[in-house]
Amino acid sequence: MRISICCTDTKPEPWLAGLQAALPQAEVSVWAPGAPAADYAVVWAPPQQFLDEQPHIKALFNIGAGVDALMQRNLPPEALVVRLDDAGMSVQMAEYVCHALIRHFREFDQYEADVAQGKWSYRRPRLRRDCPVGIMGLGVLGQRVAQAVAQFEFPVLGWSRSAKQLTGVQCFAGDATLPAFLSRTQVLVCLLPLTEDTRGILNRQTLSQLRPGGYLIHVARGGHLVEQDLLTLIDQGHLAGATLDVFQTEPLPGGHVFWQHPKIIVTPHTSARTLRDESIAQIVGKMLALECGEPVAGVVDRGRGY
Repeated sequence: MRISICCTDTKPEPWLAGLQAALPQAEVSVWAPGAPAADYAVVWAPPQQFLDEQPHIKALFNIGAGVDALMQRNLPPEALVVRLDDAGMSVQMAEYVCHALIRHFREFDQYEADVAQGKWSYRRPRLRRDCPVGIMGLGVLGQRVAQAVAQFEFPVLGWSRSAKQLTGVQCFAGDATLPAFLSRTQVLVCLLPLTEDTRGILNRQTLSQLRPGGYLIHVARGGHLVEQDLLTLIDQGHLAGATLDVFQTEPLPGGHVFWQHPKIIVTPHTSARTLRDESIAQIVGKMLALECGEPVAGVVDRGRGY
């Protein structure tokens, strides 16, 4: 078995060592132009030249949750594209979203501003029943986030392209139900995959349908959000603010209005990071299953893009 590692902006040496230790019988190497074709590859945003040199590769294992960058390439026609099922990311995402949600709901940002001025303040407690949380995207990460939010007794709604049934979650599916989902949502969490259908889905038309004083927690991909539309709705007072972990351009350019906007919290695409050891164990298990002709989870539907 020949395995190639081709991960842009990622140090390959730890992945090389981990894969070699787990599969001592395999030939594992870091890709260089002109290298022999591989049976399997571990990739992140690989250059087109790498893919062009792998006409008969069996599977490409993407080391992040999102496959949008990979799906924009010209892929080998017969190769499976396999994403990580979880690999430790879902609990991180649940932590991040719950932290952002509770910070907003409990008005901790306002308390911090008052404390900075030496002011001892009081705010009337809000009722959770008045703060429905809507989660766009009910895959592995979205389902884990929904479960975590429900533990804090917020009403939870979910919207996805295809129908889902989740205990404790009012589920909506398809474009026809999106307005009803949005109109019932106070805090919107975006966890959608980025496809041509979802690019720009967080825009003035959709965000204006949130309940007055709505709040956005965006942890999916920068391409989902029309940034100026968000700013307009915040500055007009329809939205209370946003916590943003992903952006159209990353790193977020210096001087971008998001850096200093008083109602926007920025984090550097860190809501859920790939845990290497867990990812390697999962990838190795799937490679061995494919070698035995067994099906594996996480295979991307190229038609849908996720």
